[in-house]
Amino acid sequence: MSNKTTNKFSPEVRERAVRMVLDHEGDHPSRWAAMVSIAEKIGCTAQTLNEWVKKTEVDAGKRAGVPSDVAEKMKALERENRELRQANEILRKASAYFAQAELDRPFKR
Repeated sequence: MSNKTTNKFSPEVRERAVRMVLDHEGDHPSRWAAMVSIAEKIGCTAQTLNEWVKKTEVDAGKRAGVPSDVAEKMKALERENRELRQANEILRKASAYFAQAELDRPFKR
C-alpha cells in the first residue's frame, strides 16, 4: 500500500467505511461482498477498502503486521539515520580537508 498517492478520502470517511464493513459483513455472503457493496457506495475500489480494513485490524492487534504508529516511527528513525550518515560524511571530508591544509602550511620556526 503506497502513501505516495494523493488521498481523496478523509480519515473520517475511511473509518466510517471500515466500521460499515465490520458491522455489516454478516449481512452479505462474505466479507469481500460487503466490501464491494460498501466501496461502490463511497466511491472507492473494494481493494482500497480491503487495505483500510486490514490496516485497521493490524493497528487494533487483530491481524499480524506492523502497526501504523510503529511504521511511522521506523520511517522517522530511518530518515534521521540517513541524515546523520550524510552529516558524518560531510564532517569526515571537512576534517580531511583541514588536516591536509594544516600539513601544506609552511612550517614556522
